[in-house]
Amino acid sequence: YFFRLTFYSKEYDNLKSILMSAPFRPETPMAKTLMDIGTRRIFSEEHDLFRKNVRRFFQEEVVPYHAQWEKAGEVSREVWKKAGEHGLLGIYTPEEHGGIGGDLFSAAIVWEEQMYCNCTGPGFSLHSEIVMPYISHYGSKAQIEHYIPQMTAGKYIGAIAMTEPGAGSDLQGMKTFAKKDGTDWILNGSKVFISNGWISDMVIVAAVTNREAKKVAHGISLFLVDSGTKGFQKGRKLEKLGLKAQDTAELFFENVRLPAEALLGHANKGFYYLMNELPQERLSIAVMALASCEFMFEETRNYVMQRKAFGRTIADLQVVQHKLAELKTDICVARAFIDSCLQLHSTKNLDSSTASMAKYWASDLQNKVATQCLQLHGGWGYMWEYPIAKAFADSRVQPIYGGTNEIMKELISRNIVSKK
Repeated sequence: YFFRLTFYSKEYDNLKSILMSAPFRPETPMAKTLMDIGTRRIFSEEHDLFRKNVRRFFQEEVVPYHAQWEKAGEVSREVWKKAGEHGLLGIYTPEEHGGIGGDLFSAAIVWEEQMYCNCTGPGFSLHSEIVMPYISHYGSKAQIEHYIPQMTAGKYIGAIAMTEPGAGSDLQGMKTFAKKDGTDWILNGSKVFISNGWISDMVIVAAVTNREAKKVAHGISLFLVDSGTKGFQKGRKLEKLGLKAQDTAELFFENVRLPAEALLGHANKGFYYLMNELPQERLSIAVMALASCEFMFEETRNYVMQRKAFGRTIADLQVVQHKLAELKTDICVARAFIDSCLQLHSTKNLDSSTASMAKYWASDLQNKVATQCLQLHGGWGYMWEYPIAKAFADSRVQPIYGGTNEIMKELISRNIVSKK
């Protein structure tokens, strides 16, 4: 017992020495702005250098073109290729599979920097940290070799199709069906609200493959369906309240014949795969929601410091100062939790319930911050030319997709009252 205490004491001293010698990184509430580089203990100096490059990429390759992409309802394929060239796609996918092989924190930097420039068009996070992991984790060697390198290069754009006109957050209401025909599968059905759907080169499609299963969840499979496959049609690009530069489409499948190798993983295991991957999807939504909060706060702070009313700046009004204090506190408290979730997920320890908490809390906060920051802009906040108007419109979908926040609360509550 004595020797164990001595060992742990030495280990503690070594860890303490390392931490004491490391340069201090201020947490978000201590920083000059909520978007400062060089802050937050989860990041290193190497991450700071990467963030500078990512920030430069978005400012040079995305911001100048975003308005025209909003009018077109989609981003250019060129920006995808440039993102691939800059190593911004497939960061968290293993290098041996054709990805970048970076850590989760590097992937999170890309999510954050996209929100810091208020440009929601490029669906990089969906492509890289939602679609690609399905192939990397459950795909065959041939599927990995065919798709992952091209997706990392931005030459092949991915999407995932779960939602249907009559089945949103409740995947057990799924009607899209694939039946066996020899060694092939015949796919029929439709999907809706599919991000990257119009521009995609490949879509992961969830379909029922065993109608005799006790529960629909036990009879769902995933398929890799390439654009141009006979019977696969893309419907119109949907006109949305926000996310106007992000192509969102309807997809239709009419007697689509798929070879056996189009099946992702094992038949009837699709729901299991979805449940495994949803925590990362919900974490990415939470991270981007909170980064949007930080952007909106700084945008509003700058506005009230310049805008004059009654012979002085709006920032001189106590009611405005107190509102900013409330908003910053809410954001910084959420930042502590979201960074904790990032740390947990980086060691594969983030569970579904905690990820659901992160998604629900951060996306609700995003809408609260959007509403109050727009209010502080007054009438100009309602004008599309002001960034806060676009951020407000883009925020509204966050509590809906990735599973509605009502579903998030249901998942959290199940964990609370479970008797197991």
